[in-house]
Amino acid sequence: MKKIYHKLIRDKIPEIIIGAGETPKIRKLGQKEFRIELKKKVLEEAKELIKAKSKDEILNEMVDLCELLDFLGREFRINSRMIKTQKLKKNKERGSFTKKLFLIETDPSGLGPAETEIK
Repeated sequence: MKKIYHKLIRDKIPEIIIGAGETPKIRKLGQKEFRIELKKKVLEEAKELIKAKSKDEILNEMVDLCELLDFLGREFRINSRMIKTQKLKKNKERGSFTKKLFLIETDPSGLGPAETEIK
C-alpha cells in the first residue's frame, strides 16, 4: 500500500527507503518551491519538538530545526551576524525569555489593576 508524504526530505532519505525494500517517488524542487517547503518543514519539526520527551529526542528535533534554519538563512542570504544583531535588538526592545512569563489575558479597558505574579 502506497504511503503519501508530499514533504521536503533530507538528501539520503531515498537511499534509506530503498534499503528498506521500498521504492521512493521523488522530484527536485525549484528555488521558490524549496523556500516554501523549508518553512513548512520548520513547522513540522517544531511540532515534533513539542511532542519530544527525552533529552535525546529534544536534541534530535533541535538539530533538525537548526539545519532547516541554516538553509533558510542561505536561501534568503541571512548570515549569523545579521541574526545576532537582530536578536540583540529584539531583546533590547521586547526582552528575552529569562523571566519565564506566560500571558493569560489582557483587559482592553485598561481600568483593571495589573495582576502579575512576577517574582
